[in-house]
Parts: sequence; structure tokens; C-alpha cells
Amino acid sequence: MVEIRADLSKRRADVSAMFDGVAQRYDLLNRMLTMGVDTNWRHEVVEALEPRAGERVLDLAAGTGASSAPIADRGAGVYCTDLSLGMLAEGHRRHPELTFVAGDALQLPWADDSFDAVTISFGLRNVEDTVGALREMRRVTRPGGRLLICEFSTPVNSGFRRLYETYLSTVFPIGRRFASNPAAYDYLAESIRAWPDQQGLADLIDEAGWRAPGWMNLSGGIVALHRAWAD
Repeated sequence: MVEIRADLSKRRADVSAMFDGVAQRYDLLNRMLTMGVDTNWRHEVVEALEPRAGERVLDLAAGTGASSAPIADRGAGVYCTDLSLGMLAEGHRRHPELTFVAGDALQLPWADDSFDAVTISFGLRNVEDTVGALREMRRVTRPGGRLLICEFSTPVNSGFRRLYETYLSTVFPIGRRFASNPAAYDYLAESIRAWPDQQGLADLIDEAGWRAPGWMNLSGGIVALHRAWAD
């Protein structure tokens, strides 16, 4: 079997092909590797986003729709957008009631001011140009609209941070044994280590033109929810 691998240059074709190869088992393996905590993280996303009936919400890197379905359950119109056609196909199979759209975070197929809110969970660090993607999200968000990013981050306690690094080095390789594309889990750990901390991401959000970026830590900072608003 050929291992399709993305590296930290995050070329779009490589990232898309890599996720195509893990689409069918992606959610299951994430649940295993996080010991089920990812379900709580996604619940916190919906609570922080506060979607309302009649709103238009863009869910970027929506993958199989695991993050989108709870938003739709609140009555919002959700547009599940992803670069990986394999993930979109799997998402449509699981959630035929949702709208899935192929789209590049750096060239979104939406007009200016199209959405009341934009959210992306565990996908921003896979984009080649972080600030460029954040600017595109700002472009398609109406004035007064909101941004919510859920992403791996940096544990705030130094002792816990060392334990987490050990976890990345020892537990994540287990994913190789079960994944159809084992190299994807090497990339996953590498991309988490290389990602900015909470303040670093807030600075990038500010640079992209969003107002008042801030964050809330989950699981001691393993994950952070970043929020900001469009002027």
C-alpha cells in the first residue's frame, strides 16, 4: 500500500489526498486517540458558536459532517465545506440531509458577506497560508458576524505539557496500526507540535482583520476555542 503523506509545507493537493485516504475511519480513530474527549470538544464548539434558527453558518474543514450536524440541529443553515472529496463523499453518505460543498479555504466559493458565522474545527493548521485563510473567512462573513476556531493548542501547565508531548510521541503512533493511510497520523502529531500557541493564533486572527480575538482553553489547553468578530 502506498502511504500518501502531507508534510508541514501543507500543499493543498497533498493534504486533500491524505484525508481522502482516511475518510472512512477518520472519526472512529479520532474517538479512539482522544479517548472520546473529542465529543465534548465538539459540544463546546456548538455552545460557543451559539447558532440560531435561520442563520447561515459556514463550517470549514467540515469533513464527514461530525461538526456540522449539531449546528444544523439548532436550526441554522450549515454549509459543510472541505477540500477533500473523499471526506465530503463520506459526509454525504452519513448525513444526506446536510449541504456539502467542495471548497478551498484560500479561495472560498462564496460571495462577500454571505454568512452570519464561520467555524473551523481541527482544520486551520492544515491550510498552507493561515492568515490568508482567516482573511477569506472574514471576507465571507457579514459585518457583526462571528468566527469560531477549534484547534489543538498548547497545555498551559508545564508538567502537563510534558505529559502531552509524551502522549503525542507514544499514543499517536498507535493510529498507524488501524489507519488505511498510516502516514496521516505522523503528520497529525507533527502539525500539532508546529502549531502556534493560544496567543500566537490570536495574533494571526488579529492580523487577518478580525476584531477582539480571544480564546477559551479546553482540557488544560490541549485544545483552544478562539473567537472573534467581523467589523
